[in-house]
Amino acid sequence: MVAKDLDKYLKAGKNCYIAIGLEGSANKLAVGVIKHFPGQLSLENRAVVLANIRDTYNAPPGEGFLPRDTARHHRNWVVRLVKQALLEAKIGSKDLDCICFTQGPGMGAPLNTVSVAARCISVMWNIPLVGVNHCVGHIEMGREITGADNPVVLYVSGGNTQVIAYSNQRYRIFGETLDIAVGNCLDRFARTLQISNSPSPGYNIEQLAKKGKNFVSLPYTVKGMDMSMSGILAYIDEIAKDILKGNKSKKARIDNDIEVTVEDLCFSLQETLFSMLVEVTERAMAHVGSKEVLIVGGVGCNLRLQEMMGIMASERGGSVFATDERFCIDNGIMIAHAGLLSYRTGHTTSLKDSVCTQRFRTDEVFVAWR
Repeated sequence: MVAKDLDKYLKAGKNCYIAIGLEGSANKLAVGVIKHFPGQLSLENRAVVLANIRDTYNAPPGEGFLPRDTARHHRNWVVRLVKQALLEAKIGSKDLDCICFTQGPGMGAPLNTVSVAARCISVMWNIPLVGVNHCVGHIEMGREITGADNPVVLYVSGGNTQVIAYSNQRYRIFGETLDIAVGNCLDRFARTLQISNSPSPGYNIEQLAKKGKNFVSLPYTVKGMDMSMSGILAYIDEIAKDILKGNKSKKARIDNDIEVTVEDLCFSLQETLFSMLVEVTERAMAHVGSKEVLIVGGVGCNLRLQEMMGIMASERGGSVFATDERFCIDNGIMIAHAGLLSYRTGHTTSLKDSVCTQRFRTDEVFVAWR
């Protein structure tokens, strides 16, 4: 990244750039404020997080979050979070260079709610808009925080599962899920188990998996560089329902003398899904000749996934980069950061082009800042 190239479209004499980012593609509403120092190129000095706040809509146990309920939550909280972020950042609206918002992918109603809020404050404050691809936001935030140079990216969340690498100013998708995302698979299994959605279903499954001791054989579905997870979910759901009813499942392929527990199922599901992810990621590393893996997205917080990926990477003489829940889980700062990078190359989004799309592919974005 070369600062003079990023800033060639902007007025001379500006010593920093500040953006606010609004994220609301799923059940998390988040607002972040970031400051860029264009003259400093080292990763630790290039950007400063001024505010990073979030509020999550959680459905009752056994239920998923519906678009209309999630959108209602976002409408109720967005003004408060914008005000809180500006107070925390100790800035006013006049200090902002651009307003960044998630343009997709995600759930339609929540996306539209947040984009309307972004358009309103853009018009009210007369500040340009920048639409951001949610996936690219995760990648750029991960690169910024960890210092990963040119890694293979494993993007794993509730709505997305992709293995990505950069080439010729695009983030190219090397492999992805053919049906449901890994986070969605974990979330739906949590509903079957009727466990809490707070702080997140995936986190609660991770804690149960730590207590699991017996591995239950599950379908392992890798097709070339792609994965399928819906069949695994259907299979393990049947076993779980038998266990919850007090019956012994005929599909639990372990010693007949061992009683399978819910904890065993959580352990087995994680091990199977994460093994698939590690396999595809390793092939992508071999293909592009990379020794770095960057894990981003909400599921990237899972310590077992990081551990398994770390074992694979170390055997190849490489390393794994990941962030904690502040930057791994959907957040506004990643939208502000990616949006500000785009803005500094001269890109803005007009009001007529600021509509959201639920299917905004990662490789559709022209990465002008790299």
